Amino acid sequence: MDKLISSSQFLHLILLLLLLSIMSNTSCINAQLHRDFYRNSCPNVESIVRSAVEQKYRQTIVTAAATLRLFFHDCFIQGCDASIVLRSSGNNTAEKDHPDNISLAGDGYDTVIKAKAAVDNVPACKNKVSCADILAMATRDVVELAGGPHYAVELGRRDGRVSSQNSVPNNLPHSEFHLKKLLPMFASRGLSIRHLIALSGAHTLGFSHCNQFSSRIYSFNSKRKVDPTIDSVYAKELQEMCPQNASPGVVIPLDPDTPQVFDNMYFKNLQRGKGLFTSDQTLSTKRGSRNIVNLFASNKTAFERVFIAAMTKLGRFGVKTGNLGEIRRDCAVVN
Repeated sequence: MDKLISSSQFLHLILLLLLLSIMSNTSCINAQLHRDFYRNSCPNVESIVRSAVEQKYRQTIVTAAATLRLFFHDCFIQGCDASIVLRSSGNNTAEKDHPDNISLAGDGYDTVIKAKAAVDNVPACKNKVSCADILAMATRDVVELAGGPHYAVELGRRDGRVSSQNSVPNNLPHSEFHLKKLLPMFASRGLSIRHLIALSGAHTLGFSHCNQFSSRIYSFNSKRKVDPTIDSVYAKELQEMCPQNASPGVVIPLDPDTPQVFDNMYFKNLQRGKGLFTSDQTLSTKRGSRNIVNLFASNKTAFERVFIAAMTKLGRFGVKTGNLGEIRRDCAVVN
């Protein structure tokens, strides 16, 4: 027991050191990001982006989830620099071409492209606002449109000039990850366990293909076909919706109750064994993380408060400012 305790304490010490290192390295970047960064160059940028995002949101049901997921993938890989939006020059070697990103819905990209066009359609704003900032603002807007909180977005990012498949491996959380594997990945980006769980709450929106969780309902291990942490009734429902020969086009809501509303139902589902992914349900299997899940399930305000803090922190990760990046004229192409 002593050995197990000391091992746990060592892991927490490593995570604390990682957090302190990230905080130190990003302090100067934080100083360069401002909520009113475009006050003089494009004072109405937030309302322009909001209007374009609202129009896109009304047109397509998956806009909110697609845009939110695009932001996460962009920031987690090389930092929040819109490198995920860059097109390959023809040989499919960009970030977006990696298998981990192929499933990103086109509506997320389209949200950024349309918002960028709306901004550049204002003569005073043309080529003044980065695609990275537009993605950050659009993400905030879709969260609010779906019923989530409004929050201020720090601005001043430049767009990255490099997008490569090689930067993707080991930089994105996967659906089969357990908490033990998720913690250091988030800590290396300055995010605590509370931030991790709050950001996971974004799975209150959107859908998944069957192959992301099929092993949990058909081939969990040699002794059990079904993952015992899944509610048995929910497991049968999933098997009906996702038969073993399911078409690749079949999608299942991440939140079986309110998949189009940004709320705290995701956490209530975890309490009932209705987390779709291993990476979801694992949050309620350990006492420390389960306490946070229970808090967010019972208190939507607490969830939203931590979610906003987590999005702000994530939005600072790997940011390019000044000459380290550019403001793309076309979000899909380096200048």
